Amino acid sequence: MNVLRGKGLVIALILFAISYVGYRLYEGRLEAAALREATLEHAVPTVAVIHATPLPPNETITLPGNIQAWYEAPIYAQVSGYVKMWYKDYGAQAKKGDVLAEINAPALDAQYAQAKADLESERAKNALAELTAKRYVAMRTNHALSEQAISVQVAEAKAQAAKVKAAEQNVKNFEAQIHFKTIVAPYDGIVIDRNINVGDYVNKDGTISTPGVISNLFTVADVSMMRLFVNVPEMFGPFLQPGLTADVTVPQLPQRHFTAKFLTVARGFDVSTRTAITEFTIENEDRALWPGSYAAVRLTAPVEKSVFTIPSTAMVFQEHGAQVAVVAEGDRVHFQPITVGRILDSAIEVADGISARERIINNPSAALLEGDIVRVVTPAPGYDLVTPDAPVSKEDVQK
Repeated sequence: MNVLRGKGLVIALILFAISYVGYRLYEGRLEAAALREATLEHAVPTVAVIHATPLPPNETITLPGNIQAWYEAPIYAQVSGYVKMWYKDYGAQAKKGDVLAEINAPALDAQYAQAKADLESERAKNALAELTAKRYVAMRTNHALSEQAISVQVAEAKAQAAKVKAAEQNVKNFEAQIHFKTIVAPYDGIVIDRNINVGDYVNKDGTISTPGVISNLFTVADVSMMRLFVNVPEMFGPFLQPGLTADVTVPQLPQRHFTAKFLTVARGFDVSTRTAITEFTIENEDRALWPGSYAAVRLTAPVEKSVFTIPSTAMVFQEHGAQVAVVAEGDRVHFQPITVGRILDSAIEVADGISARERIINNPSAALLEGDIVRVVTPAPGYDLVTPDAPVSKEDVQK
């Protein structure tokens, strides 16, 4: 009886051992299959994809500009003399004809007095010549004088009359110069420059302090309307037409925006910069803008071509030029050539080669090759610099 029990126990132990070994073999096979599947899954590289963003139908560019007065006249000395007094200082309002300064010109005054004296002398001589000619003509009937003497005297009277006219013109010339002793404003405006003081010697050829250097006495500017000059690139050439406006800001008024209206353009490009000088006008009734101001000019014009932007991290430089890695059919990598328009701070404008439907790999690995199979995932928040608020699916978290 004990022998039978021992045999049964041995058989039970053998059966248990066989079952345990079979279970372990089965479990090992399952683990090997799971490991093989996980290994294959992790062998496929993961990538994050983006889509190209189409640009708006308008092209905007910010350019530097120079603001000038509508009229700006530097006023120079036309006569030599000393500044007697000036009446308008920097920033003064001036009406047309207002006296800006007076010049004391003693030499010119003496010449003017001499010219008037010469005129009176010539007039006296002319009166005598006319009287003598009339007497000679009166004696013609008596044949008291020869015809030759009479003709000579009449001709001398005419010559003397011509000398009187010349002397009168000489006086008028000096009168015109005398008027230049008074410096007046040519139009309504503001005095933006004054380069003289009382007692300064001035002339049209320079000054004693700066001989040979011709400097203006005043500069008067009409600032009721301003001119804006901008060098516009040739790509904007077709849009430089009447009706175009620009948004303008100046450093001294950073929160205020001015509207500039297109006036004209030099119909030719500078070969060194490939830009055209373009002129705009700005209303300045409140005199907020000053001549000589720097301006930031924002131009917006319609664009007909299809242009997309992608992050700069999505572009790949290879021997064939600029490319992007896209996820094609079957989740395979394809390197697509692109035409770069402009390189911005953190983005690139692509003129040709992609569409909005393309799945573009952002920050592709250097190990990716043409035709490689990839797995598309959504990056966790904080790792996606392009779309930081991109949602994370539960499937990706589990993976």
